[in-house]
Amino acid sequence: MSHTVLFDVGNTNTKVGLARRGIILDAYTLPTMVESTADAWGLRLLQILALHGLGPQDVSAWVAASVVPPVSLLLRRACERFCKCPMLFVPEDVPLSLENRYGRPSEVGADRLVGAFAARNMFSGRSLIVVDFGTATTFDCVRDNAYLGGLICPGLYSSAAALSTRTAKLPSISLDDAPGTPRIGRSTSESLRHGLLFGFAAMVEGLCSRLKAQLPPPVEVIATGGPAKTILPACTGIDHYCPDLLLQGLLRAFLEHAHPLAKGDGS
Repeated sequence: MSHTVLFDVGNTNTKVGLARRGIILDAYTLPTMVESTADAWGLRLLQILALHGLGPQDVSAWVAASVVPPVSLLLRRACERFCKCPMLFVPEDVPLSLENRYGRPSEVGADRLVGAFAARNMFSGRSLIVVDFGTATTFDCVRDNAYLGGLICPGLYSSAAALSTRTAKLPSISLDDAPGTPRIGRSTSESLRHGLLFGFAAMVEGLCSRLKAQLPPPVEVIATGGPAKTILPACTGIDHYCPDLLLQGLLRAFLEHAHPLAKGDGS
């Protein structure tokens, strides 16, 4: 049975999914290494396939959304050498059935469009807000079947790294275990940790509230991205947490169009 390999290429990490019959079987998070090589990317994928007892002949297509052009080129070369199946990028090669109402539609990142498309396909609210916690934190608004645009804010981990590297006395801290309630910090580490976590939670709550006021109800808020699981325990107003939202969007777009170049239907 033919499989599809999915790539969500972000500035910090690349999420790789393996799908069959319209279901994502497994997903892996790899660092996005711009200085890598096509061979390194190809060998990584062979290792992932081998974990599932698969080889290149079992793959119908590679489908990707990328905001890192140099990595897009490496993936294309790796696909040609190691799998010899189509390398398809969304939305360039695989269109999205979502109206793009951005002022300059070509300026919207593929990841934002794919996330909005996935949310529209998965949730029934007339209006949707997709909050993607990544290198940046993005808020994308969908009304009916139209992508309206949104907001771009700093990312949690990138903000923490900036504070620790650009200040002499602020330490590096762990943000993995979110405290239940904010309290007055009694140490620099505690002050920094609580300030970041609950500051971002308040930002998400406040911005979602203001965006909801501009959208027709009902409005559903969907969160995705690696740092989301750290923020959500401290944050109210999130209706759904979907860690594989973008991979779902890639798979649904591919299957919706049943791309003729693919070896098999990817299902």
